[in-house]
Order: sequence, then C-alpha cells, then structure tokens
Amino acid sequence: MDFPAAPGHRFHETQNLLRAYGQTGNSFTDTPDTPGPALRGFLRVATRFPARGTRLLRELDDLLTVGLFSPEIADEVDLMPRVRPTEGRSVEESLSLVRDHVRAALRNPERWAGSGPEERWEWGEFFPAVFQLLGAYFHQDFSYEYASHREAIEDYLAGSTREELGRAFTELSEVLAVAGSDEELDHAVRALGMEVSPPEGETPRQWLNGVASLIHRHAQG
Repeated sequence: MDFPAAPGHRFHETQNLLRAYGQTGNSFTDTPDTPGPALRGFLRVATRFPARGTRLLRELDDLLTVGLFSPEIADEVDLMPRVRPTEGRSVEESLSLVRDHVRAALRNPERWAGSGPEERWEWGEFFPAVFQLLGAYFHQDFSYEYASHREAIEDYLAGSTREELGRAFTELSEVLAVAGSDEELDHAVRALGMEVSPPEGETPRQWLNGVASLIHRHAQG
C-alpha cells in the first residue's frame, strides 16, 4: 500500500524559494522585466544547480494547476512562508511571474551562471557541504562537544563518505576563491554557520586551507 508523502515534500523547493523572500522583505517585488532581490538570489542558485530550478518549475506548475486554496494541498500550503503579493497581483499571479523568470533563466543561464553569493542566505545554498560542516560541527555549543577544532574535524571525517568529502573539498576551495578578502571570508564563514573562532593563532583562511587539505587527504584514502 502506498502512503502519501508527509506534508512539506510536495512543494519543498517552493518553500525554499519563499524563505528567500522572507530574508529580503517578505514581499514579491518582481516585475515582468526584472526579478527582485530574493528571486535574483534564487536564480543564481538555480543556474548553479539546474536540477533545483527544474524541480521548482514542476512544483509551481503543480501548485498553480491545483490552485493555492485547494483543499487537496491545504496541509502543504500551511507549511509555506507567507509572502505579500505585488500590489495589483494575487499570490498566484506573483508565483506565475516567478515561474516565468525561472524558466527564462534555465533556458539562458549565462546571465546568472558564474555569479557568487550576494545575500547572506545564498551562501548555504551555494555551498551546502560547507554549510553542513561548519554549521553542524562549529556551532555555539561546540565547546561542550569537542575539546578542540581538530577533534571536531576528525569526527566529521569519520562520519562522511568519500563522495561527501569530495564535495566539501571542492566547495571549500570555491569559498576561499570567492571570498577574496579576509573581511569577505569572515562574513562567509558566519553565513555558512560557523559560530566559533578558528584555533588560536590562525586566521579563518589559514584554518580553512588546513581543513581543506585534511579533507582532501582523507578523501583520497
């Protein structure tokens, strides 16, 4: 017997999109010609990970076909962040406009491809493996769980597959390249969930370079 998926799965990517609007004023500010700040951020993410953009299009097609206020998806809609529609448009019309922009970006990704994160929330979306590493192991309760940064890294290495480590190494290299200045890197590691300072005597860049080397060696076996 097949059981329906738990609420939140049918429109998972739509929820991610709406959370982005929540980080930038909680309103649809897009026009037919120009996506607003939240949607621009999501388009950067979607062109980096096209499968996410494709999934969002499927979800929006589903949502707009069924109808936002249909009892069929009431439990799903209850989980969605509330975003104010553009003046003169309904929420459904605003989502339809979003769909148009996403479709156009996937057809012609050159406008967005290669752009780094701009909004704080984008860092975790761009670099999910690094977000998992820093957010899960170097959070505010770090000192209650680990005696040192090295112990936390060893715990991470022991619990990760080679594929996961490979992604983390690639993403760490990208973070270090995108955040060209020390100030930019300080902002990046905070946005990526790190809530503790690097080991004494090391800058964030020195420490992350060392972490990347450890991960690379471990991934190579």
